[in-house]
Amino acid sequence: MNVLEKEKGTYTSDVHEYVQHVYETVKQRNPYENEFHQAVKEVLDSLLPVLAKRPQYIRQAILERIVEPERMISFRVPWVDDQGNVQVNRGFRVQFNSALGPYKGGLRFHPSVNTSIIKFLGFEQIFKNALTGQPIGGGKGGSDFDPKGKSDGEIMRFTQSFMSELSKYIGPDTDVPAGDIGVGAKEIGYMFGQYKKMRGRFEAGVLTGKDIAYGGSLARKEATGYGTVYFVEEMLKEKGHSFAGSTVVVSGSGNVSIYAMEKAMHLGAKVVACSDSEGYIYDKRGINLETVKRLKESEKKRISEYVNEHPQAHFFQGCSDIWSVPCDIALPCATQNEIDENAATVLVSNGVKAIGEGANMPSTLEAVNVFHEHGVLFAPAKAANAGGVSVSALEMAQNSARLSWTFEEVDAKLQDIMKTIYRDCIEAAKENDAPGNLVVGANIAGFVKVADAMIAQGVI
Repeated sequence: MNVLEKEKGTYTSDVHEYVQHVYETVKQRNPYENEFHQAVKEVLDSLLPVLAKRPQYIRQAILERIVEPERMISFRVPWVDDQGNVQVNRGFRVQFNSALGPYKGGLRFHPSVNTSIIKFLGFEQIFKNALTGQPIGGGKGGSDFDPKGKSDGEIMRFTQSFMSELSKYIGPDTDVPAGDIGVGAKEIGYMFGQYKKMRGRFEAGVLTGKDIAYGGSLARKEATGYGTVYFVEEMLKEKGHSFAGSTVVVSGSGNVSIYAMEKAMHLGAKVVACSDSEGYIYDKRGINLETVKRLKESEKKRISEYVNEHPQAHFFQGCSDIWSVPCDIALPCATQNEIDENAATVLVSNGVKAIGEGANMPSTLEAVNVFHEHGVLFAPAKAANAGGVSVSALEMAQNSARLSWTFEEVDAKLQDIMKTIYRDCIEAAKENDAPGNLVVGANIAGFVKVADAMIAQGVI
């Protein structure tokens, strides 16, 4: 039995059949979009108890409406490389749900980007954004453009072409993109400049993740990683545990990973492994974070270079085996489905106590089942990694008010938001017969906020 479900007999067969019908319809309407199917199934499986208690959600066809994007935009992105050759990529933006506010979600530049990836990310964003308590809806976007190995000029020309089309569909009160994999402050800067030129006015709130010099927020770079650790720390406290004295493994070595490592170390943990797309490093003495920051943020080098400066460490080709490193706490912060059932089984056999998802949907449904079946504390992505979009919403607030808050002010607000998200998830799980199950709690807590707003606004 799927651990995200109660026994089927607990609910009427009609509700169960209804949810299954909605899911089968999603698969039929969206063939071959496996990541999107996975994201939808995880949410729908969690909603059985709340649908049984609140039949108005069924009468109002909330599920049928919420799994269908309000708008899906696809466009070509032509650009010229440094050799004078014309290249063509695909651009995407899914404006999934605006019941709570303007669409909000990052832009991902990566060769793997396709309709399924964008829709899964946008669907997750609906509920994640709802959990933050901020007035933001759910959206996501990106392109199959790969910024790796590209010159600054090529990245600038691509992003300007990308924004030339995207600008038709976004705005401070319409849709506010941010960064994601492959999109950092540099890419945001080029896109903001192009948007400003095309619109002929300075609209700081149209993009978040901006440089501090022109409307960005302090603590935004750190927010997703810090927020993940803040959430996991609350989860650990509930069971009398802590990061202090714990051994931690963190996948990835981008912003989320680096600042998850930083905050975990600040709380007394020893981080022994991290990775990039080529492989992972293991340092039993504890990762030297300053070296990782310099290699990845300043010098843009591969993580394998770490062992040249720290010969006691080891580099291993291939990043998937990082989950074979024994640890107390695992923080998957790289990409979707990086922990499968086999990796989850290895983590459990090595004594892992807690999982905190810093990436979007980094664990397969089968892996999540393994963690729950073995009593591993599990912090799902839509709750645990909501810190990034939370501070993006705080950046929007600062832009609207023409104010700039200190790092300490933003960080304090972030901590409060993550603690509130945790409490909301715990309470929703308890109220719906799944005490301690944060997957159920996060899905229901986020869903109810959006569903109630949708009903209040009529059938639109």
